[in-house]
Amino acid sequence: MTLLSSEKPMRPAIPDPLDLPLYAETLPCAAESAADARRLVRKALDAWGLQVLEPSASLVVSELVGNSVEHYGRDLIRVKAVRLDEDRVQVAVIDRSPQGPTVPKQAELLDESGRGLFLVDALAADWGTDRMRWGKRVWANLTTDIEETDQ
Repeated sequence: MTLLSSEKPMRPAIPDPLDLPLYAETLPCAAESAADARRLVRKALDAWGLQVLEPSASLVVSELVGNSVEHYGRDLIRVKAVRLDEDRVQVAVIDRSPQGPTVPKQAELLDESGRGLFLVDALAADWGTDRMRWGKRVWANLTTDIEETDQ
């Protein structure tokens, strides 16, 4: 290939130090998006051979999407599944709300909601919130170690 004088040669891409395998999708901030988020997570886990995490990861991503819909409820959300290492995956939901999830309170017996973050806490090795300039990312890390000890 010959470069014209006005063209600049392309520089080689600099590898991202956090170049981790990931699947991501932008979805409407709506309850129906939980099904799409579960499909995304299932696809990622299948590709990585980590199907053992699918039941927990599907429930966790559904709860994170549900929280975003309930407490943010506008525009779009971004759902990510990131392979952190050979037996650890992070699922995350990103929205534009600056308000993070509150510390879960004990739901009453007849309450129809209020158990989501308890489930996330029980299923994830760890979870948290990263505040961003324009919103937040709520994430949960799942490992095959936890899955194997529960069975």
